[in-house]
Amino acid sequence: MSHPGTALLVIDVQESFRQRPYWQTDDLPTFTSRLQALIDGAKARGIPVVQIFHVDDDPHFSLKSGYVRTLDEVSLEADAIFHKPRHSALVGSGLDVWLVENGIRKLIVSGIRTEQCCETTTRHASDLGYEVDYVTEATLTFPMTHASGTVFSVNDIKKRSELVLSGRFARIATVEEALVDAPIRSAA
Repeated sequence: MSHPGTALLVIDVQESFRQRPYWQTDDLPTFTSRLQALIDGAKARGIPVVQIFHVDDDPHFSLKSGYVRTLDEVSLEADAIFHKPRHSALVGSGLDVWLVENGIRKLIVSGIRTEQCCETTTRHASDLGYEVDYVTEATLTFPMTHASGTVFSVNDIKKRSELVLSGRFARIATVEEALVDAPIRSAA
């Protein structure tokens, strides 16, 4: 690892979501492009890429379903893989132990869904003392309807996540900003 102390978390980027009724592909090309740039940039810099899959009793999120696998549009060779049963990747997965064992103190957060597992993991990691870069452009979510009938767009949800995380739980970063402190490995 040429950039010690940092890991990229790729949270719930799995085919399970394609099976959900709210699945939309409107933002998928931008998300997968930015996520792939983040993954490739991390690999080039020696930052370990940690893949986290959500696994539970929902038929589409069970290991038996065949959907708990990397989203087809993303190419990913993980340095470590964890299965989580909760919203935070740091609960019940073993990730917390792996991070300590590997001297990781900074996390770069990406994945699906922006306001759920990505945001929850960010808050939890911050509370545990990790430095966190939250890369909104490498997260994916879907429109949501409030009980009042108000529809919140993907952009609304992402802005809200940035608002509540920025300066409290994370630095909001672009792909390039998250990778800037990590030099590219020499090909020697």
